[in-house]
Amino acid sequence: MTRNYDHFIDGGWSAPAGGAYFESTNPATLAVLYSAARGSKADVDRAVAAARAAFENPLWRDLSQTKRGHLLRRLGDLVGENAEELARMETEDNGKLLREMRGQLATLPEYFYYYAGLADKVQGSQIPTTNPAILNYTQREPLGVVGAITPWNSPLTLTTSKLAPALAAGNTIVIKPSEYTSRTVLRLAELAAEAGFPDGVVNVVTGLGAEAGAALVDHPGIAKISFTGSTATGSAIAASAASRFIGTTLELGGKSPNIVFEDANVANAAMGVVAGIFAAAGQTCIAGSRVFAHRSVYDELLERVAQRAGSIVIGDPLQDSTELGPLAFAAQQEKVDSYVELGVSEGATVLTGGGRPKIGLPGYFYAPTVLTDVDNSMRVVREEIFGPVAAIMPFDTEEEVLQLANDTQYGLAAGVWTQNLARAHRMSRRLEAGTVWVNTYRAMSPMSPRQGFKSSGVGIEHGMESMHEYTRLKSVWINTDEGPVADPFVMRS
Repeated sequence: MTRNYDHFIDGGWSAPAGGAYFESTNPATLAVLYSAARGSKADVDRAVAAARAAFENPLWRDLSQTKRGHLLRRLGDLVGENAEELARMETEDNGKLLREMRGQLATLPEYFYYYAGLADKVQGSQIPTTNPAILNYTQREPLGVVGAITPWNSPLTLTTSKLAPALAAGNTIVIKPSEYTSRTVLRLAELAAEAGFPDGVVNVVTGLGAEAGAALVDHPGIAKISFTGSTATGSAIAASAASRFIGTTLELGGKSPNIVFEDANVANAAMGVVAGIFAAAGQTCIAGSRVFAHRSVYDELLERVAQRAGSIVIGDPLQDSTELGPLAFAAQQEKVDSYVELGVSEGATVLTGGGRPKIGLPGYFYAPTVLTDVDNSMRVVREEIFGPVAAIMPFDTEEEVLQLANDTQYGLAAGVWTQNLARAHRMSRRLEAGTVWVNTYRAMSPMSPRQGFKSSGVGIEHGMESMHEYTRLKSVWINTDEGPVADPFVMRS
């Protein structure tokens, strides 16, 4: 018998107002894992009210910044202590490799430790004035209740990227996880309560995007929305937030270029291409799905990538030998399949992959796919597929590949493979992407800020800069002169 998960509101489990639940299935086996509460506006109202009450409660409001850091450090410890359980739960939920999730969970506590250290580094500054009797200083304050909407591809990591800085800054939070991956976020909220966060500081409302998600975005009690997901949904969220003059942090789609120059170590570059598009079955916003290879190394790179793609072990993500698990749900598999068919209709050639492999499992698997005979005008090259599909194209000059790489609505990430130091810096400067990797791909740290350019989003996640995303700046002026005011109609300075 599967478990029914309720919402986590005000420090405990809370049944859905409408009494409805929805099922979550294992994408590798199609077995039902659990049921989660189908949230509604009424549930979001309760969660936001609990978060607001907690924000105003002296137990949280008056807690020192240093002690907020202590709580975050304790939460990081608990995540580490429960790493194996969390890794298995996430693998069963979205099909990512267990060995990859073990790696993520080994480093995830560091995110909490990093923001624990930043909690008491949030500070203002003194501003010089022309009048020595006037003291002007700034201070950073928490915003209030943050609404966080997180995706299904890396729910724990991407939730932590919002949760940790929001709490370090003194906010409270209501999280709406993806309906495909609710369980680990609920478990994280339970661990936050165990760590000692006051009731109502961390709340989770599960449900569908069009119901619970929309209610959270539109709620008048929310001071900020932080969202990771599709560009189309991000645009709608930005419009709603703008109508109420609240801030947003939006990490959206990508169609990232991975560029291999003639002087690159081609063997390493080929592995970088494989990591960039086939890791996590291509279900990452930073996937290097557009591969550009200099014409002099194009054939060698293509051969190496195709050979490795064809040898990737597809199967049960719980097995250590597996290198590629399933896509997260049926609609995603159908989307990837339809894009490959579209590419073929546009003139692309399927060099390897291009279908659903026969591996003896009923899940949503898709073979690693390499497309050739493609160009930057094709939809399969311009639109985000979010699956294990690489489009590989030749180029001749640095200027040409810069134009091709930047000819996209997206600007999330880019990769460059070269031994030329000057070229590495030139490319990093001119590529229109928030993250540029040189001779590596998919490197990440809580200390390094991430920002999307163009349609890939607004705002910053990770790094010291992300703390400003969850605070507001106040300027305070204090007149230390107790004498009479000389002229009430003259502006003071």
